[in-house]
Amino acid sequence: MEATVLRAIQAPIKERYKANPEDAYITLKARGTLDDQNIACKVETGRLLAVAGLHPATGGTGLELCSGDMLLEALVACAGVTLKAVATALDIPLKSGVVSAEGDLDFRGTLGVSKDVPVGFAQIRLVFDIETEASQEELAQLVKLTERYCVVYQTISSGTPVALKLRRTE
Repeated sequence: MEATVLRAIQAPIKERYKANPEDAYITLKARGTLDDQNIACKVETGRLLAVAGLHPATGGTGLELCSGDMLLEALVACAGVTLKAVATALDIPLKSGVVSAEGDLDFRGTLGVSKDVPVGFAQIRLVFDIETEASQEELAQLVKLTERYCVVYQTISSGTPVALKLRRTE
């Protein structure tokens, strides 16, 4: 896609966000199910091939995966696998479980509509709905250790610095 085409697609969206800032605020979601046999989490993506593209709120077609959705899906997958691994290690039986993540984005930031609006998620909520007969003490330990050992959770919550490089290839 050429820059002029992208600008043409995004221009009316940007104008709408300038006129109605609340239209730019969207909640993305991801969901996964804990595997009942293995240390795994089945993340619902609805797609066989992971092709990333622009979110429709920024001019995308909606046919490709949004990287924001993929981030939430990665969090759901990692947190689900970590929770299952910790439960397994602590011998906490889980009958079933669902992991959900929601993240709030204001797309005015990423589109440059408002320099006062940050780029990225304003808030992410991670929820575990599990069926278990574990005690409250066991559940508290399960949450504590899942939080401690989930790589994606720790990466997001700690604000890990990211180095960006551009390399010219020939």
